[in-house]
Parts: sequence; structure tokens; C-alpha cells
Amino acid sequence: MNTSAIAMGVALVVAIGLVISMAGLSLTIGAIEFLFGKPKFLFLKSQKGPNGLAFALKWNSAKEPASIDYIKVKLYNPFGKPQQVEVTSIFPGKTNTFAEDLNMGPGMETLLKAHGIEQARVVIEVGSKKNGVSHQFEMPWPKFRENLAKARETAESFNAQNEIKSSRPYFEIPKRSFIAENFATSNKALKIASNPEFAGDFSSAGGDGQTTVENFLVSKVWINEGCIVCDACEGIYPEVFEVKSDTCVIRPDAPLDNGLKIQEAAEACPVEVIKYNKA
Repeated sequence: MNTSAIAMGVALVVAIGLVISMAGLSLTIGAIEFLFGKPKFLFLKSQKGPNGLAFALKWNSAKEPASIDYIKVKLYNPFGKPQQVEVTSIFPGKTNTFAEDLNMGPGMETLLKAHGIEQARVVIEVGSKKNGVSHQFEMPWPKFRENLAKARETAESFNAQNEIKSSRPYFEIPKRSFIAENFATSNKALKIASNPEFAGDFSSAGGDGQTTVENFLVSKVWINEGCIVCDACEGIYPEVFEVKSDTCVIRPDAPLDNGLKIQEAAEACPVEVIKYNKA
């Protein structure tokens, strides 16, 4: 009887010790995840002048997949002027650790030149509009300004050192063919430049039966989601289109005075994601 009681007591003590050990291990893992698993925002040296902001974001993309595509910087300055400033910039989505150097617009210079900022705070929000994910980093304004001043590494060098090698996805576009039924006979003729019957109607276009298409200006050109990085648009008009590893982007300061070439690139896109507005 006494032996059984002693054995049960020992077993109970061992069980309690095991539970305490597991709880301690769980707390330790949680603490490590909290300290080292959180997304990290790094300040970099901008090459974009007084309106520029260069930064890098590190996060566990395997645990929290998202296409990060915007940054928002907000100044809260209740005892100075201006009392509140907010600047936002959107960029092509990034699915892994990355760096960007962005022109945030004149609001950035206003934020940096705020007065009475001893008690002001800055909140930086980086996230994905597509996935509804965001990360926030808050700090006193003096600390924000100090981090900008101390930054030495550029976004270009950061990306070079943290480049993730990945092969481009290959998409095969199926070929389609069909056999049309014979057309019904008719006494009507198609009025086109290559039909000799109507050659005289097109002679005013240059005498060779070919019409002249007038070029036009484009006010805006953009890429919708679904690009398959086939390189067709860049091959046609590389001054406007730049194919990246996962999508195509419009080059900064792209010329928009040759609407015919932009139209040609849009019509050559197999997934029809190139869109534009005529001026």
C-alpha cells in the first residue's frame, strides 16, 4: 500500500514537472518568435533627393505570404506645425525581402521640415492592398530623422546582397486551329486596299493602295494583373515597357508620344493586360 502511494506520488511529480517544462519551452519559443520573427523595417540612403525615402522590409514570407505594394508615412505632431502629415507611395508587389527607393512627393519634405516636433511621432505602415496585410512601425520623430541621417546602404546594394534566385515561370499558350465551312457565294466584293476592284478608291493614300494611319498621344499606360512575363511588349517598345521576374512595369519617364507602338504592344500581349488612354 505504501509502495503504491509512493509510486503514484513520484508519477504525479514527474507529470507536473513535464507540464511545467513544456510550458516553459512554449514561452521560450514564443519569446524568440516575438523578438526575431517579427517583420523588420530598415532605413536606407535615398538617391531621390529631399522627397525620397529608401527602405528595406524583412519578413517571414513563408509564414505570412503577401505581395507588399505600398508604404505610408504618417506624422502626428499635436504641439507643432503642421500637426499631421501623411504621404503614400505605391510600387510593384514584392513577395520576399526587398528594398525600394521611392519619391514620396512634396509631402515628404513638409514632414521632414515640421516645427515643434519634440513630442511628435511617426508611424510607418508597409503592406499589401491586394492581400489586406499591413505592418506598422512607430517611433518618435527625432528617432525617425536620426535613422534617415545615419543610413548609408542604398536600396540597390541591399537588393544585390539579398537577391533571391528564382527561375521565371514558363507559361505555354495553347495553339488553336479550326476549319471553317465554305462561305455562301455572293456577288458582293470586300472593299479593301488589296482588292484590285477598289484600287482607285485607295489611290489617294499614296498611290500604292495602302492607307496611312495617323499616330496619337497617350495620356496614361498601365499593366493590369495577370502578366505572364512573355517579353512581347518590351520587344516592341522597350523605352516604355520593362519585364521583371514576376510582372511587367512601365518605365519611369516613359515616352507617351508614340501611341501606335503602345497600341501594337497592347495588341501583341497574349493575356491582354496592357491598357492605355489616348490623350
